[in-house]
Amino acid sequence: MKKFVLMATVLATALFGMSLASRAANLVANIDVSSQTMTVSKYGQVVYRWSVSTARKGYFTPRGSYRPQWTARMWYSSKYDNSPMPYSVFFHGGYAIHGTGAVRNLGRPASHGCVRLHPANAATFYAMVKEAGFGNTRIVVAN
Repeated sequence: MKKFVLMATVLATALFGMSLASRAANLVANIDVSSQTMTVSKYGQVVYRWSVSTARKGYFTPRGSYRPQWTARMWYSSKYDNSPMPYSVFFHGGYAIHGTGAVRNLGRPASHGCVRLHPANAATFYAMVKEAGFGNTRIVVAN
């Protein structure tokens, strides 16, 4: 009986641990609006830190914790003169993390609310999200 209880306890602990691990995001993008940086962590280890541009004066980048809603290899903004948005990862309605041609503005607020990245970094992040899956990705935007 003791052996059975011990085995049941070990099994329950293993299953509980797996359920906690499965709820944690394997891929996390932390966007720090005050420093205009995005830190990407995979399994808790920082793998990238990039300069970004978030909303300039008069616009707003939403704060909070999100999961990706959808992606587009190339998107054109119907709201802002068909502006190209390569490697878009949409996380809150029309807000996305995406590449930009305005790389000289990275590191300071310059967008209409999206999180802009260098196109090469946007491509890397896009591929990471596709590999990890929406359910295993967390996007956190904070001040």
